[in-house]
Amino acid sequence: MRSFDYLIVGAGFSGCILAERIASVLGRSVLLIDRRDHIGGNAADVIDENGVLIHRYGPHAFHANDKGVWDYLSAFTAWHLYEHRVRAQVGDTLVPVPFNLTSIRTLFSSDVARSYEHALVQEIGDGGKTTISQLRNSANALLRELAEYIYANIYLGYTRKQWGLEPAALGPSVLARVPVLAGTDDRYFQDRFQGIPAEGYSTMFARMVRHPSVTVELGTHYDDIRDQVKSGRLIYTGPIDEFCGHSFGLLPYRSLRFRYQMERTTFLQPVAQVNYPNAHEYTRTTEFKHMTGQRSDWTTIAVEYPEAHIHGSNDPYYPIPSDTNQALYERYRRESALLADDAVFVGRLAEYRYYNMDQVVARALHVFNTAILGR
Repeated sequence: MRSFDYLIVGAGFSGCILAERIASVLGRSVLLIDRRDHIGGNAADVIDENGVLIHRYGPHAFHANDKGVWDYLSAFTAWHLYEHRVRAQVGDTLVPVPFNLTSIRTLFSSDVARSYEHALVQEIGDGGKTTISQLRNSANALLRELAEYIYANIYLGYTRKQWGLEPAALGPSVLARVPVLAGTDDRYFQDRFQGIPAEGYSTMFARMVRHPSVTVELGTHYDDIRDQVKSGRLIYTGPIDEFCGHSFGLLPYRSLRFRYQMERTTFLQPVAQVNYPNAHEYTRTTEFKHMTGQRSDWTTIAVEYPEAHIHGSNDPYYPIPSDTNQALYERYRRESALLADDAVFVGRLAEYRYYNMDQVVARALHVFNTAILGR
């Protein structure tokens, strides 16, 4: 039987960061495993057959306001500075998302646009930010009208496709995250730090775990080795319901399927991401060269189709937010503590919680300081 100080299940952001910290700071031995054939989880990227660097699981534009998070990752990568931009198709027109003053001016006649713009600036200030939820509850009838337009044309159809549910069946946090801006800044994120790892996410992760105290084994399932490895402590980043043998049933997720379109041309769309709220079965298309800054005679677009997660057939991507699902997760959280009282459960799947990349980096570093170092 092999022996390690730590066994880490899952080589995504959480697993790689904790492996690096444990090895570099504590000098302890780590076995890092993943059932996939690569590290990096859903942020992994790869060079396709035409030499274009693509994100294997949809667009991953890194953004953060936390300098500590940015500085930590910067130890393992230089950055291609990139600010993500998204357009949504409304009818035959592409407009900026988040919905802003340019979106209003593009879609409405000048008189109507001026009325909406004036009301919005009066409500939240020039350059201000609000949400559809807040606008729907505004005392101003014009803003309620605008909110209903945005809801119907930008949000409703996209949400139905993305989640396979009506918005009312989802937690209120989903709608509360949809911003509306009283300005012309068309960046998708307004964070202080934004970029893409200059040589790709997979290269960044490889540097992170390139330590003599870290052993990486891919294509390896936890159930296949749990009785063959002795470890001082377990860190688990996989699905928490799977860890508990699905004793209370499956936690629901949404999954994704991708179709790749390759063309011998410079670019096929004006920005990296185009959303399709009301047309087509797919939700969005992503052209990666906009993000990576690559120069190539070829370009690749990923066409993204949300679908139901079927255990054992496709990958879980997004925990589905609802009170019922949260209650089921809480049962699994308590059960996991009984099954492995000294184990650490961290990450999107283990905590049944959606994290942005900056959030999961911050979370992993926090877990290292508290659960591992005991600070």
